Amino acid sequence: MQLFDTHAHIGLIYDDPIKQISVIQQAKLAGVARIISINNSLVDFKKEYPFLKTQKGIYHAVGVGPSEVNTPGKDWIKTIEECVKLPRVVAIGETGLDYVKQYGDKRSQIELFITQLELAQKYDLPVIIHNRGAGKDILEILRDRIPAKGAVFHCYSEDDRYARQCLESGLNVYFSFAGNLTYRNARNLHDTIMELKDSGATDRILIETESPFMIPSEFRDKKRTMPAYLPSTAKFLAEMLETDLESLAVKLWTNSCRFFGLPEEKNH
Repeated sequence: MQLFDTHAHIGLIYDDPIKQISVIQQAKLAGVARIISINNSLVDFKKEYPFLKTQKGIYHAVGVGPSEVNTPGKDWIKTIEECVKLPRVVAIGETGLDYVKQYGDKRSQIELFITQLELAQKYDLPVIIHNRGAGKDILEILRDRIPAKGAVFHCYSEDDRYARQCLESGLNVYFSFAGNLTYRNARNLHDTIMELKDSGATDRILIETESPFMIPSEFRDKKRTMPAYLPSTAKFLAEMLETDLESLAVKLWTNSCRFFGLPEEKNH
């Protein structure tokens, strides 16, 4: 079995590169063969990328999250344009809107988000979306500006109706679920999984750890989530979909490789 962690903040798990190597090794032992390394800022990307670029199975997204709307960095657009040309950079993100934390003002967040959607279109890359309390605005923006390679709602937080709206709009969107899918009270996420199953859209499902956040219920005694915990979320999802874990792992791997434009062969 091999799994693909489509969203992990490796640099937030540990600052120490030696400990980061241990995190990656533990993930591989658990069957997690690929990880998308995520940062919220370009400063963090530049800090993490030089070390992680040599790690087999690690790929990268580059972007500016809504938390950085007031400090995206000097010449941040040019910086992203340079970074997307680096080896193993496969997506723009994370980017999006966050109306819960209320970073900056809405207009500034929207401008930051739209610019990165345009960059994703320009460089033929998919985009990783952060959405907190901003689903309506994000959907309206995507209807006009979604890049050709599509978008994924990482750590999906909306409900089944929202997923249905996305699908009925004909948008090339995917839905990624983190460890909170395993929470008993996560009814909105459980209903969404059933909606995707009933509508024949399980090819749009991805999973992630959102490390070091969103600890699966099986590991709630731990301080932080690790990519090695991804099988716990996959097992829960398999039970929901009434399928065996091996078959689901194959499907999730295929979905993830398709979205990020990667070959399915593990050695790449």
